[in-house]
Amino acid sequence: MPVSLVVLEQIVREAGAIALAQFKNLKNLQITQKSPRDFVTEADIAVEQFLKDKLSTHYPQFGFWGEESGQTADQLSRWVVDPIDGTHSFTKGQYFWAISVALEINQELVLGAVYAPALDDYYCAKKGKGAWKNGQPISVSTENDLGNAMIATGFACIRAYLKDNNLQRFCRIAEKTTGQRRFGSAALDLCLVADGQVDAFWEQSLNLYDIAAGALIAKEAGASVTDFDGNPGIFPEHILATNGKILDQLLPLMN
Repeated sequence: MPVSLVVLEQIVREAGAIALAQFKNLKNLQITQKSPRDFVTEADIAVEQFLKDKLSTHYPQFGFWGEESGQTADQLSRWVVDPIDGTHSFTKGQYFWAISVALEINQELVLGAVYAPALDDYYCAKKGKGAWKNGQPISVSTENDLGNAMIATGFACIRAYLKDNNLQRFCRIAEKTTGQRRFGSAALDLCLVADGQVDAFWEQSLNLYDIAAGALIAKEAGASVTDFDGNPGIFPEHILATNGKILDQLLPLMN
């Protein structure tokens, strides 16, 4: 049975309701650390289990890879899920966190959904069919001058204590742009590129579940999605998404 975008939205929004209920009761939220600077909450666990159960019930032909529960045996056709991308923001009562669900078939992303429950913004895309926000088509910005651009990034590399920590890269790019943002959710950052709210986003040292849905949504909205050398593709270790018009201006600053 083919996947219905309507059914997928219903499932993801129901997962969002579970997360939002916990978000509104943070004082009673159980928070633990998987490793230094890497948090997990009972909301992460509950949302992922809900998604795993619901998606498996509706579409038993696909496997599942979730950030918290790991991978099932079927890794060729699977759901790729981050139950709450931006957990630290979630625990602080900030609004920029999101549920990210993508469908990968034979190593190709074909569906993506990113829902920010605290903002009530639902983004989705289907390969070759376009991208939408709350049911309306979206597209990347038309900015063609890096000097006027607003860019977003993240620092998962610092959290992981990596030497290549993005700070020098950020400083180079910040000096050449008008606005810089750090929202705390790569999934949502990629959707902001898709929606034209920022002109580019890059980050490094991520996992596929962080970016799978957002990257597809960005691509379907007209974004260029490459690595830091400009090679097209979805690379969690080095992802660069732009409106396409400032890509050539950004690439010399990436390395």
